[in-house]
Parts: sequence; structure tokens; C-alpha cells
Amino acid sequence: MRILIIGSGGREHALAWKLKQRPDVEELYVAPGNGGTAAIAVNVPIRDDDIPGLLAFAREKRIDLVVPGPELPLTLGVVDAMTEAGIPCFGPSAACARLEGSKAFAKEVMRAAGVPTAAAGVFTDRASAEAFASEHGAPLVVKADGLAAGKGVIVAMTDAEVRQALDLMFEGNAFGKAGTTVVIEEFLRGEEVSLLSFCDGKTALPLPSAQDHKAVFDGDKGPNTGGMGAYSPAPVVPDSRLEALADVVTRPILAEMARRGTPFKGILYAGLMMTEDGPKVLEYNVRFGDPECQPLLMRLKNDLADIMLACIEGRLDDISLNIETRSALGVVLTARGYPGSYPKGMPISGIADAEALDGVQVFQAGTKAEAGRILANGGRVLCVTALGDDLREAQARAYAGMSRLSMENSQIRRDIGLKGLKRLGLA
Repeated sequence: MRILIIGSGGREHALAWKLKQRPDVEELYVAPGNGGTAAIAVNVPIRDDDIPGLLAFAREKRIDLVVPGPELPLTLGVVDAMTEAGIPCFGPSAACARLEGSKAFAKEVMRAAGVPTAAAGVFTDRASAEAFASEHGAPLVVKADGLAAGKGVIVAMTDAEVRQALDLMFEGNAFGKAGTTVVIEEFLRGEEVSLLSFCDGKTALPLPSAQDHKAVFDGDKGPNTGGMGAYSPAPVVPDSRLEALADVVTRPILAEMARRGTPFKGILYAGLMMTEDGPKVLEYNVRFGDPECQPLLMRLKNDLADIMLACIEGRLDDISLNIETRSALGVVLTARGYPGSYPKGMPISGIADAEALDGVQVFQAGTKAEAGRILANGGRVLCVTALGDDLREAQARAYAGMSRLSMENSQIRRDIGLKGLKRLGLA
């Protein structure tokens, strides 16, 4: 089997690590990849937004399965292009990828499907947005409509912060075209959790719950990042609730997208707030989350390619997920200054020492291999992920692995998993 993974992050390293476990994988390519994927696959210098280049490569290498990692190639139609060429590609069409590519579209689909979500308004001009914000009052959540690499969401706790957020969107052009349409939502109180499901257009198989940590500093302080760590399962949504939750937030979306003639295939990721009034959807993503992907794939025992092909071919009802009973937790190492400006080129040592620990894997993200060394090459540099008999042990192993790494100008959160431990009465 010949597989092409698209992307360059920790998620793509985890996908490569998992897919390579399949015995009949002859060739594994990652475009463009990173320092970690270079050790287990062949990195290909094609950008993730170069759909014609990716298609030409897949044809040339007679690829049997294409796995896009990030949202950008999905919203640009990579699945449509590969499918038209007869190449199996795991993910949603461009029409379905709008669930992530446009928050306004996602809101409209949620309303049509009857999915619980925050009340919201959608605006293309500053005056209307300000009028809505003044009427409702802070706290409010201000979102850029389009893709913003996980950073286009501002939680504004005061009216002044709301105005600052609107300044960034409309006047400061902080998020480019993504911010030309702005969604303003009511602020929901509760605990966040992620529910990811495999989908084949009609059937949804939920994975165990996971919890991401978006803010850069301990205690959920500071600006939002692409994710500073994650763990699974999240005690706020035990396995016994997965099917009922999927019935509320996932399967209605599948039915609505099928009704529109655009059946959803791939991963549907519901970002949820567990409120006093029940679960409400904050957003949908149309691919594995990063860093949720890392602990989830550590727990998945199935052959991943088998599941992906079942999704593509519409036979997911033949699949039963086999999940590791142990917990998994990942801690992200970033360059100091991220998500703002940050340095690059710092050497990283200790990866092999960390992976020598029982149950520990280091998934690289913003790295490159150069002259026999691994160098930092991005904001989120790597994710140390560990399995443990329970959440406390998974946390201890992940941080023990992190302690064996060395990189100048780095930062981590020290409280990944703390919410779960408190809910379990262990912290």
C-alpha cells in the first residue's frame, strides 16, 4: 500500500506513526512533512495548499490512500480533486469543509439540523457588529468567519475588549480575509471538550472524548494558540455518554449535509461546551485536531487505514472501534513568544531519551532535520505524548518525557490534564 499524508504538524507525524504500523505499507510519503516524519517516511517538498502539485504526485506514485491532515487543503478541494482522479482520499469535500472554513455557514447548518449552539450574529460591517455587541453586552466571543490557524477567536470579557476585538477584525486586518465576516456569539460557561467521529456520509463512530488546552499559559491564561496539550478520555464526557452525545451534535449534521446533497465523509470534530443546560457546539472542525490527534491515535488499536477506507467507501457500519482502556496525555513544547513572534533554529536534544520511557512518544511539529540534528522550525515544536493506566500516570509520564528534552527559548504549560484530575477528585 502506498500512502500520502498532507501536512507538516504534530498531527501529521502522529498519522504517519500510526499508518506505518500497517504491515502492507510499502511507501509512505508526507508533504511537506517535518523532522519527525523524515525519520519514518519520505518528505516531499509540496505545500499543503498546492492541490495540482499534490494530485500530480499522487498520480505519479500511484498512491492508494491520501490523508490530508490540516484544514486548508480540505477547504481548497483536495478531496474533490483526488476523487475525480480515482484516488481514495480521506476527508470531506470542499462543500462539507465549509463547516470549518466558514463559521457563519456552520451556524446556519447547526440551526437547520437542530444542533444546540450559542446564540450568534453574523456581520460584514463594523457598525452592525457594534450595535449587536452593545445590545447584548460583554462577555461575548468574537470570531473571524474564515480559517485563522486556530487563533481567530477572541473571548472578550468586557465591552472595551469587545471593541478591541472588532478593531482587530475590521480595522487592523489581523486575520486577513478570514476576518472580513465576523461572528459574535454569546459567552457560554462550562467545561470544553472535543468529540471527534469517523463518518462515511451516513454513519458516525465517535472516538473517546478529549480535552484541548488552547491558552498559552497555565490556568487558561493568555492568548489562544493552536493547542498547548490534550488528553483522552476527558472525565467530563465518559465513554458511557459518547453515543448519546453523537446523537445530539454529530449525526444531525450528517443527516443535514446528506439532505443538501453533500454527504460528509472523514473526521467531524465537534468542539463543545458542557453547560448547565447541556452540551452546546462552539465550532466544528473537519479533520483531526492537533494536539487531540496524538493522544487519540495512541489509544486507537484499529488499523487506521482500514477505518479511513471504510469511511471513503461508505461501509463504516462494518467497523467497530477498538480503544485502549488506558489514558493518554500530550504536552506541547513551543518556542518562547508563541503565538506571537518567536525564534527558530534552536537545536533539540533528548528525543530518544524521552521515547525510551515506557509508553512515551514524541510527535514532532515545527521541526526540521539538518546535518544530523533536529532544529526548531515553528511555533509549536513537538508534543510529548504518553499512555498511563489512568490520567494521573499518563500526565506523570508525559512530563517525565518532557523533562528529558532540551531546547533553548522554549515554553510549556505545566497544568495539562489538571481539570480532569480535579473532576476525578485526584488534584
